[in-house]
Amino acid sequence: MKIDLHCHTKYSLDNAFEPDKLIREAIEKGLDGICITDHFSVEASKPVEKIKIPRGFYVFRGVEISTTLGHMLAFGLFDDSWNTWGQFFQLDTRQVVASVRRHGGICVPAHPFRPVESMADFAFDKSLFDAVEAMNGGNLPEWNEKAQKMAGTVQIPQTGGSDCHGPGKVGRAYTVFDNPITTMAGLVEEIRQGRCRPGKP
Repeated sequence: MKIDLHCHTKYSLDNAFEPDKLIREAIEKGLDGICITDHFSVEASKPVEKIKIPRGFYVFRGVEISTTLGHMLAFGLFDDSWNTWGQFFQLDTRQVVASVRRHGGICVPAHPFRPVESMADFAFDKSLFDAVEAMNGGNLPEWNEKAQKMAGTVQIPQTGGSDCHGPGKVGRAYTVFDNPITTMAGLVEEIRQGRCRPGKP
């Protein structure tokens, strides 16, 4: 299965991408599913649940969190109870990871080798993270190559996502799962077990 694990819609508040258009484009590009990871909040994208999804296509919801070291994706959360600070920016990285794990989720550092991030020194620490985003559709190829090489060296699972914020960019990177994914619990478990890998068209 091919699932784009890093997608943004208008609920990220930094674009006007309608979620129904995102879903249509993902289907047109041959993806089996997407995960909407709007900034700061899992609950912000809840209206997406009202969209009628074609049979055999799956839409999941996660969140992209801004921390002191950079951005991370969280999967397996169903509300915003993980955010006990009431803030949206510069949350302490280790505290966020601990909170997400207490709520049954996993954290995956996003685009760790982008120059504006400080995550690269910590992104491959398996005591902190369950996987690393080793292919980001908005990255330069050399940034993705560095992430894939480092992830392979430390043997941490790798994911991929487009990081799309508008039309035409969904599916430019995605995650290939070895087994069928139909639930968020299944998605989280497959990532934990490393039964996935980054892919691109």
